[in-house]
Amino acid sequence: MKTIELLAPAKNLETGIAAINCGADAVYIGANCFGARKNASNSLDEIKKLVDYAHKFYVRVHVTINTILNDSELIDSIELVKNLYNIGVDAIIVQDMGLVKASIEGKIPPIQIHMSTQCDNRNIDKIKFFDNIGASRVILARELSIEKIKEICSSVDCEIETFIHGALCVSYSGQCYMSYANGGRSANRGECAQPCRKKYSLLDENGNVLQKDKYLLSLKDFNASKYIYDLIDASVKSFKIEGRLKDINYVKNVTLYYNSLLSEKVSRTSSGCVFTKIKPNVYKNFNRSYTDYFLNGRTDCYNFITPKSMGENLGIVKSVSNNYIVIDADINPQDGICYFENGNFNGFLVNKVDGNKIYPNCMPKIKKGQILYRNFDSKYNRFLDTLKIERKIGVTFEVYSDKIIAKDVDNNSVLVKIPKSEYAKNKDKLLQNYKVQLVKTGNTDFYVENIIFKDSDLYFHPVSFINEIRRNLLQKLMIERLNNYKKYIQKPMCYATFPYKQLDYKANVFNENAKMFYNLCGCCVNSKALESLSIIPPNIELMRTKHCLRYSSDICSKNCKYDKKLFLVDEKGKKYPLRFDCKNCEMVILSP
Repeated sequence: MKTIELLAPAKNLETGIAAINCGADAVYIGANCFGARKNASNSLDEIKKLVDYAHKFYVRVHVTINTILNDSELIDSIELVKNLYNIGVDAIIVQDMGLVKASIEGKIPPIQIHMSTQCDNRNIDKIKFFDNIGASRVILARELSIEKIKEICSSVDCEIETFIHGALCVSYSGQCYMSYANGGRSANRGECAQPCRKKYSLLDENGNVLQKDKYLLSLKDFNASKYIYDLIDASVKSFKIEGRLKDINYVKNVTLYYNSLLSEKVSRTSSGCVFTKIKPNVYKNFNRSYTDYFLNGRTDCYNFITPKSMGENLGIVKSVSNNYIVIDADINPQDGICYFENGNFNGFLVNKVDGNKIYPNCMPKIKKGQILYRNFDSKYNRFLDTLKIERKIGVTFEVYSDKIIAKDVDNNSVLVKIPKSEYAKNKDKLLQNYKVQLVKTGNTDFYVENIIFKDSDLYFHPVSFINEIRRNLLQKLMIERLNNYKKYIQKPMCYATFPYKQLDYKANVFNENAKMFYNLCGCCVNSKALESLSIIPPNIELMRTKHCLRYSSDICSKNCKYDKKLFLVDEKGKKYPLRFDCKNCEMVILSP
């Protein structure tokens, strides 16, 4: 049976612990700097607390250092990595080759290096290169098909990680410069302003409007659960949930959902059983409706009407009165309801519910037959807020006349010796006392799977003695677990031949050590990262994407003879030329 990792996001310590309790085998979190989500940073002290909690369940902690770094930041990041290693962090997620060079030269401890999806990991030759230099893991681009992922997995020895759920960047990761070009906020520096979630119009060279004031670059959210077993068969090691900026209930619900899917079919890299009364439902989370993207061919992955959460489809409106709406759905006060009207996305809060009548806080202009969506389920979120979700490690007690052994699901074991006394006169009652008291694991991290009596005759001891033995055993067992925690170290990295002889600004080289890294790998970097420039030249590639506006506008060159040049125009009138690489089925947005 294959062993799989479910990797969940953590905005902070609280969310990280919740992810672990909900079944994550690993969590990824940002430190206080150099992460691609600048608004999700955490102190070393908080990360240390998360590591200490995670390792009890053999859950790993990965820290994101996946921005590009200038020369002074590279020095600081090396010190950060040393501190992260010292507090027990298992891996770092990196984009900057200056950090890889530091690992090769032994300037950082042997912490595992995971090549971030920000490295634009969609080409098999490039992924082989990362394997050749010794990276422990490569995180693939989201745009790849199952067949391509399978080919990659069979071609390398390093672990392969893929995204499984969450928001999608319309551009290939690490290759989007629109935010920096528009306002100086670089996605590669953790400051993306999300221009892809804004309105645009699509015009041809003659000024004809093909699409007007729509969210033309806004994608649906990713949900690959339908293909999760195909991805397991393709030999993917780790399944990643996007969302380091998402709230704790999002992380709880989505982690529980994928934990339940994976636990049915595969073994896991961590241990412990999740105890909860909730049935997860990912349609109750923030989502812009779902897509499986390009896993199995091109799909309608875009949502031009709104970049906001749509949530779950509630059905159609039966009738409308002056101050209420009739719909056959289970709706609660304070639910957030939304709907489409004349191409616009609107919404309201529910003040009161009376049977199938819902009373909005402000009566909208809704007609019979209108489809309603719920993008905030107040009852479900309150339930998640107060729900007790526990993760506990299975333990078996073996009771002998002279000792008790506690053994966990990972074969860690400890024993406590029992002093001699008189043999029990009422053996049945003594056995019952052992059974009742040993299962009282209370607020510990263990639950009892089995109690096995190895000897037929036992010495008599009072209930208080049995309780003390249980407490002693479980304390010793947790210490033994942590002592036996297997920390994987980064194997020595080396230089290897890069598959291309020259690179331009899209290599995102922002410091001299990154440039030297490529030189030592036989590749010349012709220009530094675009973030080195204060003024962006015209006709620079700002974004490359598999999402194609010719395809979504029904003018794909494969299906018609439409050959006019196209432009993307933002709300301020800025005009971006579009170029179409039809051979690779890609669209390119150029600087004005």
